Amino acid sequence: MNRSLKAIRVWLVLALLPSASVYAQKVNVGYDKGTDFSRYATYMWATPPSPPTRPLLYINITDGIDSELEAKGFSRLVKDGDLILIPAGGVDLGINNAGGIPLGFSPTGAPPAIDATMWTGSGGVDSLTAAYVPEGTFVLTVVDRRANKVIWTGSVKQKLDVEQKNKSLELVNKAIAKLMKEFPPKKK
Repeated sequence: MNRSLKAIRVWLVLALLPSASVYAQKVNVGYDKGTDFSRYATYMWATPPSPPTRPLLYINITDGIDSELEAKGFSRLVKDGDLILIPAGGVDLGINNAGGIPLGFSPTGAPPAIDATMWTGSGGVDSLTAAYVPEGTFVLTVVDRRANKVIWTGSVKQKLDVEQKNKSLELVNKAIAKLMKEFPPKKK
């Protein structure tokens, strides 16, 4: 392969990485390593302490988890399940990082003139501000009902697009699927 063609491919991959990570899900999981997850067959949902503020989203998430668990052989019960699933989550408005053009340092030249661009970059203050980006966080806690002990917890964060609600719902569904790939933990 031509060396310049290879360099172009590398630069294309590097250029696409930041845009791919904008909507990537961040999953964190922890579990009790002494628990035998194969002995669980049923589960039930804990009743939320207060009504969900976004009931349609809540139903979408719980239905998605139900589907994932059903595919893994778990059965949902109304009461007395082996496991209790406790969902929690919300939407936080994080700051979309932006910045101006940095000022270079030149030890041999004259000191920089003191003006507005010294602190804000050549684009001015407007180039440093950015829109708030909503980021949804969902946490699922799994409790062994008989032992009354948390045996697994997982969280997933997903940036959302307020302008495109269908795309955001699709991203939420992908995030839930990615989280549920981690349950039950794989035997080592």
